[in-house]
Amino acid sequence: MPYSNRIIALFLFLGLFTSLVGFSQDVTKNKFGKGIRITAADSSFYLKFGLRFQTLYDGRLNLESQDYNDRFLTRRYRLKFDGWVYNPKIVYKLELGISNQDISGGDIPQTGETSRIILDAVLKYNFAPNWTLWFGQTKLPGNRERVISSQALQFVDRSNVNSRFNIDRDAGLQLHYEVDKVKLIGSISTGDGRNIITNQVGGYDYTVRGEYLPFGEFTDGGDYFSSDLSREPKPKLSIGVTYDYNDRATRQRGQLGDFLSAQRDLESIFIDAYFKYNGISSLVEYANKKSPDGAVILDGGGNFVEAFYTGSGISWQAGYLFKNNFEIAGRYTHVSPEKITLRNENTQYTLGFSRYIVGHNLKIQSDITLIQEDTRDDQLMTRFQIELAF
Repeated sequence: MPYSNRIIALFLFLGLFTSLVGFSQDVTKNKFGKGIRITAADSSFYLKFGLRFQTLYDGRLNLESQDYNDRFLTRRYRLKFDGWVYNPKIVYKLELGISNQDISGGDIPQTGETSRIILDAVLKYNFAPNWTLWFGQTKLPGNRERVISSQALQFVDRSNVNSRFNIDRDAGLQLHYEVDKVKLIGSISTGDGRNIITNQVGGYDYTVRGEYLPFGEFTDGGDYFSSDLSREPKPKLSIGVTYDYNDRATRQRGQLGDFLSAQRDLESIFIDAYFKYNGISSLVEYANKKSPDGAVILDGGGNFVEAFYTGSGISWQAGYLFKNNFEIAGRYTHVSPEKITLRNENTQYTLGFSRYIVGHNLKIQSDITLIQEDTRDDQLMTRFQIELAF
C-alpha cells in the first residue's frame, strides 16, 4: 500500500475510533424504564421511544406418560412510540411487535399474506374536559387482564380465560369519559381484528364498558398494572363490566381465530373486580361468549363442520408483594366451552413467583401450572421468564 494511502487509512481509523469513544461517553438525562424522550425546540411535538422483550423458558411434563418437552423463545419483542403532536391534547401511540409470535398468522388473504407487525396505531384527542376520542387500531375495552399490558403482568402470561374469550385489538373509534369515581368507554370497530386490509364482510363490533372505583383512584394508575407495586396505603377497588356485540362475525373468536365458512352474531360479557391494599392484590374475572343463532356450522346433511368459540370462564388470582419486592401469587382458571362446539373443559392451577428489580421494567418471573382437560392427560407446565423494558 502506498505511503499516502496508509496515512489516509490511519486517519480514517483514528476518526472512527474517536467517534466510537465519543458515543460511548454520551450521557442522557433519560432514566431507565422511562423510555428515550425527545421534545421539539418549538414544542410542536413530543416523542417517547421504548423497547422491551421477554425471554421465556417453557417446559411441559405429561403426568401420565412422563414425556417432557421444552423450548426457549423470545416470547415478545416490542418497539413502542408515544407522545403528542401539535398540541398536548392530541396524543398518539404506535406499538410494533416483531417477535415470531407477535407477527404470526399473517399468511391469509385478509392480512395481505404479510406479517402482522402493527399492534397499536392510534390517535387520542382530548377535545373537552373528561372526554377523549380515540381513532385507529388498539385494544378494545374488554376484560381488564387483556387491557393490562403484557409487560405489567403478575404471572409469566395471561390466564387461559383471557386466551379463550378476550376481544383483543381492533380498528375503529373509541370514546372515553372519566369523572370522579366513574370511567365509561364506548367503541365501534370493524370486528375482524388487527391488520385486516380486505373490505368489510360482516357487520361492525360494538363495545361498552363501565368502571366504578368506590374508594377513589389507584396510585399511579394501579388499576391497570398487576401487583401492588405502589403499596396502596388505603384499600382500592375497581369494578368493571363490559358488553360486546360482534355483528355477523366471521372469525372463530370474533377478532381472533380462523376465518370460518359462515357468519354468526357473537355476544360477550366480561365482569371483573380488582383490589389492592398494602402489598396485597386480587383480580377476579368472569367471561361469557354466546351466539344467539347457535355457534355450530353444519353442512347440507346436518353434520358438524366447524364452530365459533362460545362458553364461559372464570379466573381468580391473588398475590402478596413483600417489602424486598419478591412476590408470591396463585391463580385458578376454569374454561367451560359450550358442549355443542365439541371443545373440552379446561382447569388450571398456577403458583407464581416474581422478583421485581425495577418494577415491571426489569423483573424475573416463574410459575408452575397444573393443567387438567377432559379427554387429555394432565400436564405440568413450568415457565421462567426475564422481562426487560426501557
